[in-house]
Amino acid sequence: MIRFMEGILLRKAAEDVARVLSGAGHTVYFVGGCVRDRLLGYSVKDIDIATSARPDEVLRLFPDAWEVGAAFGVVLVRREGFSFEVATFRRDGSYRDGRRPEDVCFTDAEEDARRRDFTMNGLFEDPFSSPPGRVVDYVGGVEDIRARVLRCIGEPDRRFEEDSLRLMRAVRFAVTREVQVEKETCSSIFRNAPLLARISPERIREELDRILLSPGRKRGVEMLVETGLMKHVIPEIYDMIGCTQPPQWHPEGDVYTHTLMMLDALGRDGSPVSLKLALGVLLHDIGKPPCRQVDETGRIRFSGHDKEGSSMARVILRRLKYSNAVVDAVCSMVERHMRFINVRQMRKSTLRMFMNAPHFRDELELHRLDCLSSNGLMDNWQFVRDFMDSYRNAPLVPPPLVTGRDLVNLGLSPGPDFGKWLSRLQELQLEGTLRTREEALLQLGQIAPVEQNALAEYLKKLAL
Repeated sequence: MIRFMEGILLRKAAEDVARVLSGAGHTVYFVGGCVRDRLLGYSVKDIDIATSARPDEVLRLFPDAWEVGAAFGVVLVRREGFSFEVATFRRDGSYRDGRRPEDVCFTDAEEDARRRDFTMNGLFEDPFSSPPGRVVDYVGGVEDIRARVLRCIGEPDRRFEEDSLRLMRAVRFAVTREVQVEKETCSSIFRNAPLLARISPERIREELDRILLSPGRKRGVEMLVETGLMKHVIPEIYDMIGCTQPPQWHPEGDVYTHTLMMLDALGRDGSPVSLKLALGVLLHDIGKPPCRQVDETGRIRFSGHDKEGSSMARVILRRLKYSNAVVDAVCSMVERHMRFINVRQMRKSTLRMFMNAPHFRDELELHRLDCLSSNGLMDNWQFVRDFMDSYRNAPLVPPPLVTGRDLVNLGLSPGPDFGKWLSRLQELQLEGTLRTREEALLQLGQIAPVEQNALAEYLKKLAL
């Protein structure tokens, strides 16, 4: 209901902006994604406005607006708490860097439509038509939307040469809007895949994130691989194709097939999907190809692939300019994903510390998907879930009963042994052997060179 009301308020605010432009004698349309999504049946989250008004004219009509793309005729207008990009109809000049035109020429609506990327993005909507919602279509976008087809406007090769990020955007639109890529457009993506090398890692990463966070993430990864785009995103993934696994543990097939199955299952149960988890699923077995060995009996092993995978993931994620927080979380997830094999053999203290990791819920979900997409054995996952339930009303790792300050107060000199003593006390606390501060301090007297008189005085001072 809230989202529905926000949509109504967004539309009303956009119409107010359009009414000012129209009242000054200018042609004005809603354009691009808002038109596409309305026709496809998706909620509209923002509205872009195209107009015959020049930037200086827009600024005169909206004195509190400001230019955000002066060279491209784009002005940002605020109205009722919403921001709207108001762009002058334009024709782009030559593209030299594979991303932005060198210059633009202001023109009319038809030429503006024809310089855009895909037909479904080249549609205009008259905000004041009666009945409302009249679409102005110069590029055949309405027909393609009805057929749910993604097609380049004009010559596909030219569109991708102009702005090579469109190669990634094509895949993103295909999976997020559930459309099929038209044959010639698809062939052009394959031919022009090497052009993606001209695009900055940050731009590529943004498109990859949108693909991985969509329900169509499996299809998106497949399309990136099949078109050759993945060679310029995460080329290491190609080594997973044909990397066979032990059939008794992985009847589903090679590492790539296993990863695709996990991506397909991710979020299918309605649980929220974080970017870190999606990247963790994609990269959790990235270390298997270089670690693959076959012994004399023909058994396939991947010894150390978790640590190797973590190292590889760090290189990959840094190459794509992810934040340190994302890099550290994903690499930890990859490095720790094999530890679930041993959870039922872990001491209680070790298990509690293992489960206290900051992103453990993502790790547990990765393990669940790993099992479901291979041998289907869920015993370890269920064991951890039951253990978590037993601590529902208590912290997994409570504050330590004894701290370094206590050791100093007892006359001990700080040094390497401090960590060893405190770790041992925490281990006993997590095992349930030590339950009170007094018990912990008495135990300290057994493992550290504490004078018994000093300990007795300290206990008396604390009134324990």
